[in-house]
Amino acid sequence: MPKQLLLFLLLFLITGCSSGRMQDQNKHEYTNRLVNESSPYLLQHAHNPVDWQPWDKEALNQAKEEDKLMIISVGYAACHWCHVMEHESFEDSTVASLMNENFVSIKVDREERPDVDNIYMMAAYMTNGRGGWPLNAIALPDGRPVFGGTYYPKDQWMKILDYFINAWKNDKEKLLDDAAKLEQGLKGNNVVLFNENELNVSDDYLNDVFKKWTEDIDFEGGGSARAPKFPMPTNWEYLMDYAYLKNNSKAKEAVLVTLDNMAMGGIYDHLGGGFARYSTDAIWLVPHFEKMLYDNGQLVSLYSKAYTFEQKQLYKDVVYETLEWVEREMTNDEGGFYSSLDADSEGEEGKFYVWSLEEVEGLLGEDTKAFVKHYAVSERGNFEEHNIFVEPLDEIASAKSLSISVEELRALIKRSKMKLMAEREKRIRPGTDDKVLTGWNALMLKGYVDAYTTFGEQKFLDAALKNAEFISKKCTHDNSRLTRTYKNGKATINAFIEDYALVADAFIQLYQATFDEKWLYKAEEYVKYAQDHFYDDQSKGFFFTSDEDDPLIVRDQDWNDNVIPCGNSVMAENLIKLGTLLYKQAYIDAGKQMLNNVIEDIKRQPRFFSNWLQVATMTNFAPYEIAVVGNDYKKLRLDLGKEFIPNAIFLGGKNEGSLDLLKMKLQDGQTTIYVCQNKVCKFPVTEVSDALPLINYK
Repeated sequence: MPKQLLLFLLLFLITGCSSGRMQDQNKHEYTNRLVNESSPYLLQHAHNPVDWQPWDKEALNQAKEEDKLMIISVGYAACHWCHVMEHESFEDSTVASLMNENFVSIKVDREERPDVDNIYMMAAYMTNGRGGWPLNAIALPDGRPVFGGTYYPKDQWMKILDYFINAWKNDKEKLLDDAAKLEQGLKGNNVVLFNENELNVSDDYLNDVFKKWTEDIDFEGGGSARAPKFPMPTNWEYLMDYAYLKNNSKAKEAVLVTLDNMAMGGIYDHLGGGFARYSTDAIWLVPHFEKMLYDNGQLVSLYSKAYTFEQKQLYKDVVYETLEWVEREMTNDEGGFYSSLDADSEGEEGKFYVWSLEEVEGLLGEDTKAFVKHYAVSERGNFEEHNIFVEPLDEIASAKSLSISVEELRALIKRSKMKLMAEREKRIRPGTDDKVLTGWNALMLKGYVDAYTTFGEQKFLDAALKNAEFISKKCTHDNSRLTRTYKNGKATINAFIEDYALVADAFIQLYQATFDEKWLYKAEEYVKYAQDHFYDDQSKGFFFTSDEDDPLIVRDQDWNDNVIPCGNSVMAENLIKLGTLLYKQAYIDAGKQMLNNVIEDIKRQPRFFSNWLQVATMTNFAPYEIAVVGNDYKKLRLDLGKEFIPNAIFLGGKNEGSLDLLKMKLQDGQTTIYVCQNKVCKFPVTEVSDALPLINYK
């Protein structure tokens, strides 16, 4: 089984305490060490009766010195079931007394410390066969896990605690033996070996992969044929490319049915824009209402690209509405992007987003009948006697049933949404996790860049550039070292391989949109730093953590794509793109070797290797190198962005710049497009319409 995508955690100290903070603490019966953290998730637990500690040397040393088992409890601010377990158990003084007396209890924000989360989540899979958040692991004083689980009601949690208290007192040898076995399992997990065979990605290979993949696709409702359903943007981005490159109608059907149903379903916020983390059912109706930055950054890229693939107004609307939400609710003054919105408000999941029929009728007046019919709003509702807005897939049929034109229907929906949105803004909002995560910011930055190249909106590029400068100045330190988190003017925690890979990827994309070489060379600096501090000489891949970090019980590598593509697949793609642009064959060879290491794994479970398949495409088809040089390069670049051109790398500028491929390309008095492949260029042209026929994948 591929490892489930496991996200991030740890904490960064605030200098001092203001008098306001001290006064606030005096209002609480309990205060623990988490009060000095800046993670919203950790601060949620700062006044539990449990003596929570952050993951740091003080807590780890205490466990060893006192010879106590550790409870390592992992979650994140937007997690509904984390809140439930807190209220049921961690706010209960009886439970807290049992934990405080017998354990060293550590709270971890998975988004800050994905390295810690990865290890104990895998322990949960090994001991219980399942994982998720909240993650609650029990470990020996040296950190080796003996148990891992997820949410437990109070009575079950206390039974688990009692069991391990008794085992530590009366059967310590068994726990030590269990820990040794788990440690060996963790060290053998997700091991990828160096593949000495020649890399061979043929048409037959890609076709066989797709045939295997179809077993898991819901061709009626979209997404995977299961529930819950996650968006998995890299799946559909790859299949979009495959559908075009192989002229495969079945792959195209899978992509469009998925994108249509997600955009029309309850997983999409039809009033405020943006997608929830996943659908709890198989029809995209009832979301898990939390909104994550990483999903929405990738989905903006996906729907922008999809608009060039199949020019549906729906896809454009999704991009614009989602970016309006990001600008309105998820962006700080410095241009950084917040991490997430909570699923809960007023103690109820989804309360901020759902509506009763009575509420809708009281707001929309003469538009009520049409709006209610279009969105199937009812007194009974479709979610716990309330309504989640879901649009019908056939807009034309809906307009016809209302005896109005499509244009009239769209105008009615637009003004109705404005009224409902204004009313929704009066509600108590879900909490915002306002920490800034570097890798997730890179995904949103790339989303803005892709939206700009597709739609040509200058404001999208402006937001992308502001965020790129923010990452360069606030999250980057000496020798191109990145930090993972930023909040309250402080950048903390060494970044992980996914941060380096995603930032480099976003900066390469920014170069391809602007032709400003500054971003290309910054991307290379991050890749070089990763090679110096994360590289594994044996597998020729990258460890998850830097060699500058304090070691954990396992130094893990992640090779599986999931809701976020893994650092290794993104880094392989970066190496091939940089090698192509900078004429550095060593980079290309390194990226292809990484692909070769997982080439057989891809065939077994392609949906967990979808970004690797993008890398495979670059080896099956040599990428086109499309150069635009001359005074009018911006216009021609944007014109090219309106077209669906997969597996291509763009370069150029007003002048030839420093890239070898651009040398001798500038021609006086005209802006010229060169379509090249393997450094061999076809006859130059001056119009996009003349360049497109030269890009022939057949």
